[in-house]
Amino acid sequence: MNPGKPGFRVRTEWARAKEELLASFGIASSAQVADCMSRLGAMDSGIRPVWASPRIIGSALTVWCHSGDNLMLHKAISLARENDVIVVNTQGNLNNAVFGELMASSAAKMGVRAVIVDGVVRDAEAIEGIGLAVYARGLSPGACNKDGAGEIGGAIACGGVAVRAGDVIVADRDGVTVAPIEDAEMVARMAAEQIAREEQRLAEIAAGVVMRPEIDEILRRMKVT
Repeated sequence: MNPGKPGFRVRTEWARAKEELLASFGIASSAQVADCMSRLGAMDSGIRPVWASPRIIGSALTVWCHSGDNLMLHKAISLARENDVIVVNTQGNLNNAVFGELMASSAAKMGVRAVIVDGVVRDAEAIEGIGLAVYARGLSPGACNKDGAGEIGGAIACGGVAVRAGDVIVADRDGVTVAPIEDAEMVARMAAEQIAREEQRLAEIAAGVVMRPEIDEILRRMKVT
């Protein structure tokens, strides 16, 4: 790795979430994973799917771009490995699309599972045709410069959540949740338990127990009923 300087660095090595760890999350949704982290880790509602892509889970490859510039995102795609989810901070820029059809084609070729941008993208129809899951704050036809600065592989903010290279990313129609890699095994176990509890509750509802029994107890405790 060339150490570069603060704000202009390319890291090439970090601990990625292994395939077995990702598989251990089963079918856990972004909402269930956030529930298992005490409702932390969920990106804000502005980060939305560009198209109705299926649920994805992968290991974060972080990119910090200078506003109006996507040089580091181009480089990050070339460094991506299969199962990576590229997560991008654009310094709050909502005018210059940092990602589009050509980059999506390259990312899909590299085995990238998704691209999540705290900013805007373009070529939505083409991206859907490629089949790459992409999340962003919106769409814009405007393009970017390629001058830098920026960083790859460091800690960034995306959707109001801290993301580090290697963290587990779960994204679906509801949005995106980040599980820190050091907590991922525990979160995966808790998610399996959460899924089991929800399946039990659905069975209770089907059997006619429409309201959770503890609701009345909570209301009594609060002296409402």
